[in-house]
Amino acid sequence: MSATTADIIPHDWARWSGIRPELIGQLSGGLTNRNYLLATGKERLVLRLNSDISTELDLDREAEASALHLADRAGLCAPVVHCDPARQYLVTRYLEGQAWCPDDEGALQKLADLLRKIHALPPIDAHLDIQGKVARYRESIDDRTEFGAELHVLHRHLEPHIERARSLSDGAVLCHNDLVPANLVVTGPDRLFAIDWEYAAMVDPFYDLAVIAEEHTLDERRCRLLLAEYLGCENVDNELQRLSHWRLIYRYLAVLWHAVQWSMGRHGTASVGEILGWARNLSRAASLSGGAGRR
Repeated sequence: MSATTADIIPHDWARWSGIRPELIGQLSGGLTNRNYLLATGKERLVLRLNSDISTELDLDREAEASALHLADRAGLCAPVVHCDPARQYLVTRYLEGQAWCPDDEGALQKLADLLRKIHALPPIDAHLDIQGKVARYRESIDDRTEFGAELHVLHRHLEPHIERARSLSDGAVLCHNDLVPANLVVTGPDRLFAIDWEYAAMVDPFYDLAVIAEEHTLDERRCRLLLAEYLGCENVDNELQRLSHWRLIYRYLAVLWHAVQWSMGRHGTASVGEILGWARNLSRAASLSGGAGRR
């Protein structure tokens, strides 16, 4: 093995493979961790080496392991091969497929079905407390940066939406919380899987819906269709209003996430100018929509 490969393959590989894994190459995508494709004979595995700033990013590896085992048993994720007890890495089977696309026939129905199955999983001992997560992110952000003052303004504009979303909540369920395009894999006509569960926690299910709406740039028509499929009802006017609060909250957490990355010296995810622009645009959107809403 080369020195590079020796550094990548965990030293305790024999705990999860009968033969020495072969490094095929690094997988593209992923802003937080490093992912590699391995071969163990005919089997293909994905090795994820966890970020060394997992604490600053408020990642709960224990919660992820709990959620993964539940999702694995339910057939909703890439089969789990090994969760490192020290939480330094994760090994799963490789799912060969394509990214979920909202334009595909029946795509929204399949996604709504996956969401219902995820949200029906048993609870885990980890809750996504929005205000607590915001506070922990802000503790890791360098206030001396150009975007520091703007983030304080943004926080004031988002507080009413956080409170309104809390007041409209029907309770928490287990959510994936990061169903971005790269984390939804279609492997066949009727098979849709969710991968990368590191943000999984108990929270209002509309947070998952908000991530999807934002990251897949769903217009109002598609949002209504997704809500109708997920909830099993046609009139979703009130639910659309509820979703709007969670979309703003998700965008806020995303801005803070990038600000944490930059403050920790990871300048490749976003520039100061981009973070500043996102914060200003979100402040305007949050102030225009207000925190009020009807149930």
